[in-house]
Amino acid sequence: MSARIALLATGGTIASRTHRAGRAVAATATDLLEASRSPTGTVVTPIDLAARLSSATSTDDLLDLARAVAAHAAGHDAVVVTHGTDTLEETAFLLALVHHHDAPVVVTGAQLPLDHPETDGPANLATALEWAGRRRPGVTVAFDGQIWPAIGVRKLHTTARRAFAVPGTGPVATTGPDGLVEHRPAPAIPPLPLPGHLPRVDVIAQYLGADTTALDAALRARADGLVIAAFGDGNTTPELTRRTVALLRRGMPVAVASRVAAGPVHGHYRGAGASLADAGALMASGLSPWQARLLLATAIAHEPEHPIRTARRWLAAAEPCGAVTPPGPVPSSGRHPADEPEEQPCPTTA
Repeated sequence: MSARIALLATGGTIASRTHRAGRAVAATATDLLEASRSPTGTVVTPIDLAARLSSATSTDDLLDLARAVAAHAAGHDAVVVTHGTDTLEETAFLLALVHHHDAPVVVTGAQLPLDHPETDGPANLATALEWAGRRRPGVTVAFDGQIWPAIGVRKLHTTARRAFAVPGTGPVATTGPDGLVEHRPAPAIPPLPLPGHLPRVDVIAQYLGADTTALDAALRARADGLVIAAFGDGNTTPELTRRTVALLRRGMPVAVASRVAAGPVHGHYRGAGASLADAGALMASGLSPWQARLLLATAIAHEPEHPIRTARRWLAAAEPCGAVTPPGPVPSSGRHPADEPEEQPCPTTA
């Protein structure tokens, strides 16, 4: 039986053409499909959802896309989403976080516009369609002949064709002379409910000499939660540490990710990451600050009274399945026994 694939176009470089004033989104889903190739045994339905750069995407736009993906997943065997690369890692993560359907979702894009003589868009789309046709569950990213899990994926180069990876792991599959070669199953991710809206969660960057100016601005903007893009494995400046610990004790949800691309977030040092973990911050190993932001926002929307508990349980359930880097030891009070989920076997991907 032919695999029925919904191709959802949202704009981005993959759908752009070059004009005198610069590049602009100008290609439809049908244009993209005609420039690529549908693998044997698939029936692809092109659907236009948006025509914008991904840097112009709002959280409401992202939720609209997640609803569209869910609707088309219910009536197709797979869904492929073409997307701009600027925020592709965030979109793919949110889709994986709330995906409840058996139909797989594959996100792809391009580094060069459609009318460039060396454009990579058609090849990336062909890979995404071929991978989608195999009907492997989950949400993945197809780029430059590689298939990556959505959880933990990062854009690691501004212009190179091989722009995406999950640091510290290998791809799920790669293209070769005989087509796609599978190396391991994509991790099965425990989904959270799709929220009606995403609460405001601001990311506070750490850099040498950073003070609390950004934190103060987030509080004035009435942020519902905070993510700290910390040094190393979870360190923060002394001033930010003191202020954040006080906020945690007053109930502000805080997650700690790292500005470093790879490695766990432990929070080993007193007066820095260890103090945040002891005060109840979520140590978001394996996630970029931008993905941790979406996890925390979704958790706040789902369980506003206990969002850190929800996010911590999600991370604990995802870690054994290889979705994120295991966090290693944390301070004894950084993880609360009441918050720990019961051990469950990882779902398999056949």
